[in-house]
Amino acid sequence: MTESSFPSSTKLSKEMADKIYSDEELISRFQEGDEYSYVELVNRYQDRLINFTYRFFGDREDAEDVVQDTLMKLYTHKHYYRNIAKFSTWIYTIASNLSKTELRKRKRRPHKLISQMGLEGQNWDVPDEDKTNEEIEIQFNETQIQRAMLTLPLHFRTAVILRDIQELSYEEISNILNVPLGTVKSRINRARLQLQEELKHVNETRRT
Repeated sequence: MTESSFPSSTKLSKEMADKIYSDEELISRFQEGDEYSYVELVNRYQDRLINFTYRFFGDREDAEDVVQDTLMKLYTHKHYYRNIAKFSTWIYTIASNLSKTELRKRKRRPHKLISQMGLEGQNWDVPDEDKTNEEIEIQFNETQIQRAMLTLPLHFRTAVILRDIQELSYEEISNILNVPLGTVKSRINRARLQLQEELKHVNETRRT
């Protein structure tokens, strides 16, 4: 299945335009052959999934590749979904597993990942002269948060991304990660503490 094989997102049926379906209704319709329902699911989740997977890699192209694989799996494995869990749980589980698989492959490669490097010695983007000081500061802070995120162990990173960036409930994160609720809360709390320490170190280094 190639990208060109997917239905176009520029055209939706009148019925789809006139009624708002739940995610679960859309995947059910797609399983019955309605490809416009697939288009609507892509429209709803593509950007959210890119934002989610970007936090694993710190690179937009890598994030888009994983999301493309996720949406392809949605297209080719639609009948694997069972209406016993939220659709969002299922699609985030796919994206999370594909991200982790890619990261494991990279660990076996000889080159160094950004997440294995220190914050010192990395290239800085040249600020856009058209940006205001406030915009530059926001960009700087976002860069530092992402770099700090990449220092987290993968199981901490996944949990805190799902909670603090994707804003999913603890229960849904528990289902996605297939771990107890208490474990989810513990991972998120420890991830937040580690991020605070990492960012505190960055701010202290910046002031010196």
